[in-house]
Amino acid sequence: MELLPPREETVTSLSASFPEFRDRSVLVTGGGSGIGAAIVEGFATQGAKVSFIDIAETESRALADRLSRDSLHPVRFHKADLRDIGAVRGAVEAIVAHSGPIGVLVNNAARDDRHDFETVTEEYWDDNQATNLRHVFFAAQAVAPSMRAAGGGAIINMSSIAFLLNMPEFPGYSAAKAGVIGLTKSLAGKLGPDNIRVNCILPGMIVTDRQMKLWLTDEGIARTVERQCIKKVLHADAIVGPCLFLASDCASAVTAQSLIVDGGIF
Repeated sequence: MELLPPREETVTSLSASFPEFRDRSVLVTGGGSGIGAAIVEGFATQGAKVSFIDIAETESRALADRLSRDSLHPVRFHKADLRDIGAVRGAVEAIVAHSGPIGVLVNNAARDDRHDFETVTEEYWDDNQATNLRHVFFAAQAVAPSMRAAGGGAIINMSSIAFLLNMPEFPGYSAAKAGVIGLTKSLAGKLGPDNIRVNCILPGMIVTDRQMKLWLTDEGIARTVERQCIKKVLHADAIVGPCLFLASDCASAVTAQSLIVDGGIF
């Protein structure tokens, strides 16, 4: 099977148009690279006022500068460690101040670092959950007041199919990603009366530069593609369309749902 080589994430081939995003304030966590960067570009292409939070300053500033050259509104980068909830709240306050009420929150940030079951400590576990789950709740909590004031909004949380695959390499990450689904359903129940919809995306094997550098091999990619109904390598742009849909007026009656985007493994 011929595999597509790694490529820079881009959404230039996305043809769908969502005029409701024009001038709308959008926040993406972990937006500096990978899936997050593709989502940032997707909303910027739609004319949204996009802000993103990331800890990696160099690549994040480069992304913001690149996208701002052609976007309707400047793309704004806020440096923050999402494990620091005070920093998350401060970033949200700054975004609301310069871009208006946040209409869309994409809780994308996570790290799928591998860790050994036998050597995980309490400290590592807590840090792992802070990196992969805790900030999802607190970012939603921070944006909810501005969404209520604006009459509603959409929150998209990023889970993963990893916890469905019985993968032994990252029990903490798998637990967090399963937790994201439960949190999504609870937040949907809480925020629905305020016209705030909360949904979840479960990506499959998305080939990014980071994944290729750290974990993936051509052989492993080929095995996964063989399991997929759609026989092609999935890149970060595969997540953009589903994310735009769930945030859009097309999904105005969709909430508390989990959408698997994996080429048909599940």
